[in-house]
Amino acid sequence: MFKATGFPFHTVALEQVMDLPSSVVAMAPSPSEQPASNYKEAVGHFLQSTSSSRSTPQDEEQTSLPEVPEAHTHFLQQLIGSAKTLTARQDLLNTLRQHLLVHTARTEGYGKVMLGDNCTRLAVKLLTSITLGRGAQLAQDTGFSDARYGDITLVRPMRDYSAKEIAYYNHMFSVASVFTPSLDTKTTDKASIQRLTESFVTKLQEDFPSTVSTIYRTSEKLQTTCRSSAKAEPSDKCLLCVCALDTAVENASAFQATLTSEQLSQTKYPGAAGTEIPRQNPESSAPSGQCCSSGGAEDCGRAERGGGGCCSSAKEPETTDLKSLLCYSCQLTLKDMSSVEHLPQYILSEAQRRQRRSQMREEISEFLLEDGEGGD
Repeated sequence: MFKATGFPFHTVALEQVMDLPSSVVAMAPSPSEQPASNYKEAVGHFLQSTSSSRSTPQDEEQTSLPEVPEAHTHFLQQLIGSAKTLTARQDLLNTLRQHLLVHTARTEGYGKVMLGDNCTRLAVKLLTSITLGRGAQLAQDTGFSDARYGDITLVRPMRDYSAKEIAYYNHMFSVASVFTPSLDTKTTDKASIQRLTESFVTKLQEDFPSTVSTIYRTSEKLQTTCRSSAKAEPSDKCLLCVCALDTAVENASAFQATLTSEQLSQTKYPGAAGTEIPRQNPESSAPSGQCCSSGGAEDCGRAERGGGGCCSSAKEPETTDLKSLLCYSCQLTLKDMSSVEHLPQYILSEAQRRQRRSQMREEISEFLLEDGEGGD
């Protein structure tokens, strides 16, 4: 089908996400603004460049199917299998696909990536994002243009058309289509939050035809709260979705209220009937096991905060530090994973780089001058 269109195409395997560089999750500087040229001249130059560099069908058959090592397939299966719930698997899979698309666009010299999200899919995505705690990222996840990566802009040109309109158009004009099964294909409605939201919207659309359009029109009114997000520091961006972090908020906020409610709901008091000793949260207390410090758990926690070593396993501090680099929704996805070690190496490398940079900034914070201190 791609060869029949005559356009150049690139086939990329999902396993190649294991070899991506750490610059994928780092926001690249946007290209400098150039004076607008004639549109026809730009299209003509593109057609000439593609026609001159177009390869033969035999060459396309040889280069269209990439070779995937078995080790990468095994690592990818372990990564997807480490997510305990289908909701976390779908969210993680969508993030990896987006990273791979951005990397492919950068390596091939493209500045924009056109996504096939339609009106129905965006309506489901809007409600799903709210239930997953991505309310602060709705404008970027459902808007027409998404410039979170800086040099690569994600656009959604099909967002004004519903899935039913596209299906009728393909049927009337005999447009060939391919169905690709996903993780939630042939699953029950309650298998995941994404599947449940999709079933809710589609069933409501049958009785109330304006459901999808009403939800979609609401998404058009959403805007990002931070106008200068393009000039933000890399540490202010989420490590997975590359959106602005929504965790650095005041105490009187919905995020802090959610954390307080979650902490209180998980606490068990010894005075209650049939309850056991309350189990400490691994994020706020030292891990179980004998401490290497002679002062007990208190000195162990002090040494851990100061960067010293401890006899406990290295997985708990690594998970806690990694969560501090994620937004609230990505923290929930990471919480559903059995092990963080299955994440691709480029994510772990970027996390270590940000942690070292943050630690260095704390060390030299006493020697830095704030705005207005250097004046007369």
